[in-house]
Amino acid sequence: MDWTGLVFETIDMRSFSNLWFWIALAVFWSSNSHWVLGVPFDMVGRARRQGGQAAQDLEDMVRIQVNRRLFIVEQAGLWLVAIVSALLAMLASLGFWYDIELAQALFLLGFPMSLVGGLSIAAAERIRGQGLTGEALCHKLAVLRFWVQVIGMIAIFVTAMWGMYQNLAHGVLG
Repeated sequence: MDWTGLVFETIDMRSFSNLWFWIALAVFWSSNSHWVLGVPFDMVGRARRQGGQAAQDLEDMVRIQVNRRLFIVEQAGLWLVAIVSALLAMLASLGFWYDIELAQALFLLGFPMSLVGGLSIAAAERIRGQGLTGEALCHKLAVLRFWVQVIGMIAIFVTAMWGMYQNLAHGVLG
């Protein structure tokens, strides 16, 4: 047996029966719920508890991230929407029409993340438009985190159900 055959026999390259896919999925959603608008959520708790410099640091970090994201949206937003839409449509077609499991897995990661991206941009626009600071800013970030977690839980559930279906339909061992 050659080297590549041994690797492909040892490491299952199908997405939904691969332990690494499930680890990556958990890390992906855990990271996304911790980093809200590019700001670690523990900064929100620290700003609420301590105030003062911690609150100022949070406001500065949020301002930088909001301005950065909205600049990208203003400069290339239409192109980003077109490219992401085309990519998701391609992954959905390849995955669910042509039954390519890797495309299914990438779509089940990418589609919910596009929803999170849209929510984040809407929150960034509200934060900058309303000039949120202090407790109002903390509340907005907490609400955004809540919805990111809801989307993540639904995405993990749907991915798990689809993955179990795929494993049962195609057989994990065969």
